[in-house]
Amino acid sequence: MPEHARSDLEGYEDTYREAVEDSISFSGAGLDLFTQIKADLLIELAGEVLQRPPGGLGYLDVGCGPGETDRFLERRVGSLAGVDVVPGMVERARQRNPWADYRDYAEGDPIPHDDASFDVCFAICVLHHVPREQRLRLVREMKRVSRPGGLIALFEHNPLNPLTRKAVHGCEFDRDAELLGARESAGLLAESGMAPRRRYIEFFPRDSRLLRRIEFRLGWLPLGAQYVVFAQRA
Repeated sequence: MPEHARSDLEGYEDTYREAVEDSISFSGAGLDLFTQIKADLLIELAGEVLQRPPGGLGYLDVGCGPGETDRFLERRVGSLAGVDVVPGMVERARQRNPWADYRDYAEGDPIPHDDASFDVCFAICVLHHVPREQRLRLVREMKRVSRPGGLIALFEHNPLNPLTRKAVHGCEFDRDAELLGARESAGLLAESGMAPRRRYIEFFPRDSRLLRRIEFRLGWLPLGAQYVVFAQRA
C-alpha cells in the first residue's frame, strides 16, 4: 500500500472541533446542532428509501474524520464502520466511538471493505477535500461497497449560501477546499449509474421541531447552508 497522501485535515486530529466551532461561531449555534441535523436526516432517508427499520442496517461513514457524526448514530443503527485517509483521525474516531469499526487507508486506494457490504454508505463534507479528478472514483467506490438497493448519500456545503462561504473561509482546514454545488454532486451519482435526488438543509441555526418541519418544506430551495444528494443503488 502506498504512503498516505496528505489531507487537508492532517494535523488537525486534536483541534478539529475547535477549528469548526470557531468558523461557525457567528451563527450562534455549535457544531453539535448541525451534526445532529445531518445524523437525523440520514436515519430518516435510510428508512424512507430502503423501507426497512434503520436500526437494523449496516452503515459506512466515508471520510469519518474524528467520528463526530457517528456519536449521534450510536444505538440507532445496526452496525457502523468508518474509513479515512488520515490515520490520526481514525484513531480519534476509535477513541470516541469504541462500538464502531474504523479503518484507515491510502488516498486513491479502494475503500478497505468488500463489495456489497453496507446498506447505507454516506460521506459528510468530504468531497470538497477530494481533488476534482478523484471524486467520481470515490463515489464509484461508495457504490461498490453498497449492497444492491442500498442508499448512497453525499452531504456537502452549499456554495450558493453566503454564510456557508463565510464559515468555510474562516475554517483553517477548509480555506483551500474547492466547494461543489448540488448539481455537481448529483452528477457524480448519475455518472455512477444512479438516479440522484437532492435536498437543501440547515436553513435555521436553532434547535426547534417547528423549524425542522419548516426546513423540510424548504428542501427544494437552494439557500440552505448545506445539502444532501442521495440515490439508491440498483
